[in-house]
Amino acid sequence: MLHLKPPFVIEAKGVWKKYKARVSFFKSKSFFALVDVSLKLKKGEVIGILGESGCGKTTLGKILLNLEKPEKGEVLWFGKSLSELSKKDYKRFRTKIQVVFQDPYNSLNPRYKIKDVLLEPYLINIKKNRKEGLKKAEELLFKLGLEEDVLEKYPFALSGGQRQRIALARALMISPEVIVLDEPTSALDMSVQAQILSLLKKLKEELNLSYVLITHSLPVARFLSDWIVVMYLGRIVEVCKREIFSTVPHHPYTEMLTLSQPDPFSKKPLPEGIYGEPVTPVVRPSGCEFHLRCEKKEKMCTREVPPLVQVKNGQWISCFKFLT
Repeated sequence: MLHLKPPFVIEAKGVWKKYKARVSFFKSKSFFALVDVSLKLKKGEVIGILGESGCGKTTLGKILLNLEKPEKGEVLWFGKSLSELSKKDYKRFRTKIQVVFQDPYNSLNPRYKIKDVLLEPYLINIKKNRKEGLKKAEELLFKLGLEEDVLEKYPFALSGGQRQRIALARALMISPEVIVLDEPTSALDMSVQAQILSLLKKLKEELNLSYVLITHSLPVARFLSDWIVVMYLGRIVEVCKREIFSTVPHHPYTEMLTLSQPDPFSKKPLPEGIYGEPVTPVVRPSGCEFHLRCEKKEKMCTREVPPLVQVKNGQWISCFKFLT
């Protein structure tokens, strides 16, 4: 019997991911979307992966789900490397890790009624019994605040919040232990975002779920996460426990993210020297990749990549100003 209760439910060790980008009509260039990324998720915890578009957070999510293969490094599910799992064990583990995608409309088959959307994973992975599957679907709909009549509807007949609840119900149909949430609220209205986030928090506590939350919103990450992992250009530049996040100094990039949602009623001027477009990973700068946007940079920042080191209990930062 395969042991299912190791210290970590998902673990990434030194993951690198390479892609090719076309730089001209005749030429393409390889670049790394992820650079030496490592993280660990315990049972019942939530890791929030935070960063701007293009930082590699969605690529990391795909690798954790085994939808992409890393060039270097490895991913472990429940203490077992994916490269070592047999087909039988992989199929068994696959039901334990599910995903809720960013766009709930495109992730739901428009030709399926909602009952078929929910039944499909159950019939394939759990039991070929439509009656029991429909009963579980009805129980989940009640738990998620939806009426049973949505089972006979198609995705286009539902609102964005209802579709996102259906996407979440589909993931829960096979009783997973881990859910990767890829921008689960970014396509929703503000009021619906609050409802979905509160629902995710409630389900985590009731079902003892673990989440990998991919988001570009710091308030969302702070609301739901136990740990906040900040990524820039494919690297992890900071890891911080939520409880101490508001009381400690941060990496200059994390500081930028905290200032990226200014108070419209404040009379304070916006800070200078930390804004600008993210650098493309296709032409990766030398040294610390953030130095081109950082007002606190020093000469060594242009030559060397600072290591990710623990600076406080519950905080790791990759920045030379914390090493001196």
